[in-house]
Formats: sequence, structure tokens, C-alpha cells
Amino acid sequence: MWAEVLLLPRRAGLRLLPPLRLRHRAPGAMKLQAPQFQALFTPGLRSVAELFEKKNYELRIAGGAVRDLLSGMTPQDIDFATTATPAEMKEMFTSAGVRLINNKGEKHGTITARLHEQNFEITTLRIDVVTDGRHAEVEFTTDWEKDAERRDLTVNSMFLGLDGMLYDFFNGYEDLKNKKIRFVGKASERIQEDYLRILRYLRFYGRIAEKPGDHEPSTLQTIKENAKGLAGISGERIWVELKKILLGNHVNHLIQLMYELDVAQYIGLPLDGNLEEFDRVTKSIQNLCPKPMTVLSSLFKVKDDVTNLDLRLKISKEEKNLGLFLVKHRQELTKAMGPEPLRPYQDVIMDSREANTNSKICELLKYQGEEHLLREMQQWTVPSFPVSGHDLRKMGVSSGKEIGTTLQQLRDEWKKSGYHMDKEELLSCLKKL
Repeated sequence: MWAEVLLLPRRAGLRLLPPLRLRHRAPGAMKLQAPQFQALFTPGLRSVAELFEKKNYELRIAGGAVRDLLSGMTPQDIDFATTATPAEMKEMFTSAGVRLINNKGEKHGTITARLHEQNFEITTLRIDVVTDGRHAEVEFTTDWEKDAERRDLTVNSMFLGLDGMLYDFFNGYEDLKNKKIRFVGKASERIQEDYLRILRYLRFYGRIAEKPGDHEPSTLQTIKENAKGLAGISGERIWVELKKILLGNHVNHLIQLMYELDVAQYIGLPLDGNLEEFDRVTKSIQNLCPKPMTVLSSLFKVKDDVTNLDLRLKISKEEKNLGLFLVKHRQELTKAMGPEPLRPYQDVIMDSREANTNSKICELLKYQGEEHLLREMQQWTVPSFPVSGHDLRKMGVSSGKEIGTTLQQLRDEWKKSGYHMDKEELLSCLKKL
């Protein structure tokens, strides 16, 4: 679904004339008319807009939120850009009694103001002065095109005025409509400013492109020539992007591409990843809402692959444990024949001392493509063992050691029954033990 737009002539430094409806694409700005855009105007945003207007500072929505609005979507996060410097914004907000929070972004030009229980992250227009492939030293500017030029992809380089005017210097809207992912300007320059942009290109390809394999050959060649630069990017930043790729569209194509373009070896993926298993699993799992590690585990052949990924990307303990669990159990733990196919999975949960084993089992069922069993498992409530030591003491068992042994024997009987025996039935078994 595409947002309705009006094409307008752009006049640098002049107030724009009323909208003109044009039949064809023409050089100029466009005016957005969409309910998702109008819904952004909360009391907080209206207050922010009034403050900037009083000071004659320009304020526009930037980047991903513009892309989402033009796609007919409601953006989850909204970033703003402005011609005001951080010092000017601080003075303006402070004079108005507005609370400022999170001053860590100030050196990069970002001020975060809180109005009407809402945070507004606003960044001064910037030019990259020095880049090292990971970070950039910036200087502030009032030139919107210069700021757009330093952004990664054309679809992320647009600005939207609060009057609905679209400012598109690099044909991002055309690329968005045509579902094309292109770097702003020269791909090599954008990538060498920050090598993480290789993964961002792949992520947005999965998000926007209509079909796999629709890349410009020159872009892929540039990625291959610069893949080694990813070795200098922190694991945490890589993992953020990789997780989104794993849950996006065309994931099988994109992971294959990582191997073809020599990207995989620099981001912690195994050199001999199991691409056949990955292809099989990604086809059966796509509608089951898997966790990123569940998808990625199909690429691993041995547990060391999980360990090596952790060394490179610094994944969480929970993610690492899930990967190890899936690699260990994906072949040996399968559904039972007969009327209780879930029993092997339930037994693992009941025998485990870990609190999140139920969640791991659900991810294993997704990995195995067992959609029907997954629904059953999600509805299953872990039963509580109905007999306690106190019950045994009332039955005349007094020794602590004997109580422990007896409880385990009763638990085994309970397990054999499919966890259906109640307290009375279990205690009646004492005579047989």
C-alpha cells in the first residue's frame, strides 16, 4: 500500500506554493497525505513544532520513519533532523522549561527532549569529516542535501516536513516504489565510511525487495571487495543486523550471498556452514515466528560453531544455550509414534532443572517444522508432581534418605503414566515398591 502524495515544485529558500496535482514524476518535492502521517501529531509533537517555528529553525522527520510512512506503514520510531545546533536546541528547550534526557548523543549532534510523556530525538544536520570504517567525526551544517548524502541507502535518505512536504535528493521514493535497494552515491564510499552498511544493505534488501537475486552486479562486486572491513566492526553491532536479516524475507538467498561475497567469515558464521540444512529449515519455519538463533542454528554442524559465533558476536547466554540445545537435540529428539507424539519432548521438560526448557522445546519444534505439535506444546501446562515428603512422613516413611529414594521411584511411576496419576494413585504404589 502506498501513501498518497502530491508533487510540488521546490524553490530553494522560498515558501512553497499550494499543491499542484501532476500526472508525471517531475523534479521537486512531494506532499504526503496519509492517516499514518496525521496520527503522528500528538500534543508533544505539536509543542516541539511550535518551539522550532518560533526560532525559525527547520525541523523535519528523517530516515526510516519517512520510508515507512511512504510505504503506508506507521513508523515504530521517529527521528527528527534540524538546522539548529545542539547548543541552540538546548538553550531553546531549557528556556521553555522542557526536560532534556540522555545527553550521550550530544557530541554527535543529538538532543532528546521529553514533552507530554513522549521522547523526541532530534539531530542537527551533519557532514562526515573523518571516517575510519566504524565511526565518523562530524561537523554541523544547514544543508539538507549534504546530510542526505552521508546516509547509507537512498530509501533511508529522505526527509519529511511537518507540513507533509517530502524532500528526496537521491530518488529514494522511486527506489522504494520499485523495491530497489541502492547506496547513496558511490557504494564503495558509503561502505568504507562504515562497513556495517554491507549488512544494512542486505537487511533492507530482505525488507523491501520483491524477489531474491535482483541486485545490481556492481553493488555485489563492491561488497565483495570490501567484505574484509567487517572484521573491524564490533560483534554486538553485527549481531543486531544479522538477527534482523534472519527474520526477514529472502533469508536463504541472503545467507547464501554472504558466503558468495566472502562476508560470512568476518561475522562469525562457520566457514563450512550447512547451507542445505539452512535452506530446508528456512522453508519450513517461516510462518512459525522463530527466534533468530533458531534459524541460524540450522547453519551449524557442530557445537563448536555456536561457541565460535559467541566469541565473535558476544551473543547473550540465553541465545548461546538455545543454539547448543538445538544442535544437540535436533536429530535425536523427535516425536513419538502412537497416541502421544509429544511425550519425548515433555519428558525432557520434566527431567530438566532449567526454567526455560519449555521455550527451547518450542523452538526445537519450530526448527523441525512440527507446526501441529508446536500448537499442542504451547497449550500444554507443565504438571506439578502431586506427592511431597510431608505426604510420605504421614505414611510412616521417616528417614530423609528413604524419602528421597521413594519420591524418585514415585516420580518414575508418574512419568510412566504420562503424568496422569494423582496423589492417591501414587501413594497406593508404595505397597508395591
